[in-house]
Amino acid sequence: MITAIDPSLRRVVARVATLNLGYFGIEFSVALAIGSVALFADSIDFLEDASLNLLILIGLGWSLAARARLGMLLAGILLVPGMATLWTAAQKVLAAEVAVPDPWWLALTGAGAMAVNLVCALMLARHRATGGSLARAAFLSARNDVFANIAIIGTAFVTAATLSPWPDIVVGLGIAAMNADAACEVWEAARQEARDARA
Repeated sequence: MITAIDPSLRRVVARVATLNLGYFGIEFSVALAIGSVALFADSIDFLEDASLNLLILIGLGWSLAARARLGMLLAGILLVPGMATLWTAAQKVLAAEVAVPDPWWLALTGAGAMAVNLVCALMLARHRATGGSLARAAFLSARNDVFANIAIIGTAFVTAATLSPWPDIVVGLGIAAMNADAACEVWEAARQEARDARA
């Protein structure tokens, strides 16, 4: 049973929230400018991560049972970027003319996002097993985003070679699926915490 939270986790979560919020503005602006579904999905994910970490920061002082309930709420929040991405992808596919995002901006922005997420994942890694479902939610989100950013960089090269919009759309949908899987893991961790709290 988890009975205490490492005080250093609070500082780490605050830094992670700040980094995520800062890069959201950059990536969202580029996504709109070049019409990229993958960057849109990832930028919304940065905003979701900032919100997630702010909620975690608030919840760290709560009881185990309350943290478990918040963990279940966060599992639902992890699904929001996926739904926004599905909507964006559908709008792009249904458009009369599907724009091809600029591959070089796609690669550069994806590389920046990967650097931010890697730093966040490394900061959170040592807390993922001791901070309960809240720390697990933050770590899984940052870790998955690193993989998503690698895919975005790969997409940039494929887009440059094919001049097709489909690699960008497919990767955007893949990011949505990854968030759904993370939501399931956080839900299970929160349920375990709830069982521990009742024991």
